[in-house]
Amino acid sequence: MSSAVRTAGVSVHGVAIRAAIVDLDGTMVDTLGDFHATLNRMLPEFELPEVTRAQVEVRIGKGSEYLVAQNLRIFLSDAQADAVYPQAIERYQHHYAEVNGKHSNTFPGIAEGLQRLADAGLVLACITNKPTHYARELLRIKGLLHFFVAVNGGDAFPRKKPDPMPLIETCRQIGIAPAHTLMVGDSQNDALAAGGAGCPVVLATYGYNHGEPIRATPAAAYFDRLDQLPLQLPA
Repeated sequence: MSSAVRTAGVSVHGVAIRAAIVDLDGTMVDTLGDFHATLNRMLPEFELPEVTRAQVEVRIGKGSEYLVAQNLRIFLSDAQADAVYPQAIERYQHHYAEVNGKHSNTFPGIAEGLQRLADAGLVLACITNKPTHYARELLRIKGLLHFFVAVNGGDAFPRKKPDPMPLIETCRQIGIAPAHTLMVGDSQNDALAAGGAGCPVVLATYGYNHGEPIRATPAAAYFDRLDQLPLQLPA
């Protein structure tokens, strides 16, 4: 059966979809270990203590700039953090290039779930707030890059999630309207971006949501594994 025929009947909770945009950190790959290791290489260079995994986890999701700034503020005043930040973000990116993918693992069911979406004829893209070249490299390392026709990081557009711009522009790239493009994410940021863009959204129960319960964020569906997403296929 051709993709054109199959996608005509693919839906999630009654919402017809032709494409899916999938978040990376916390949705496909558990990258907490990479962030934790990178920060603990960078912070001692500024004579600051190391951070715990718990301190890092609640600050993931808004890009490297936010992650570095907020972790500096654990130990420094706002003014001190602002003064250190330009050098700190440069050192963070330096270390991240060496760490990327070494302390992270793909969540269970991701490869199988992406294959299921692709087999249904959906066009797949990835949007993340991490820089595009790091995102593409991480997807390559984890054997997932081939699923996606587009990968857009936080540097691809003037604004990042939770702003809807990355979703709107990616929908334009792949030629499918937001109303028929499913956002697959793990956080309120993904839901806010999807809502602003007009995309339906489904959310992982296992990801990073700033320490808040994900089911408090409205979504079309929630999933424990991507390969168990309630996807309705044509008969």
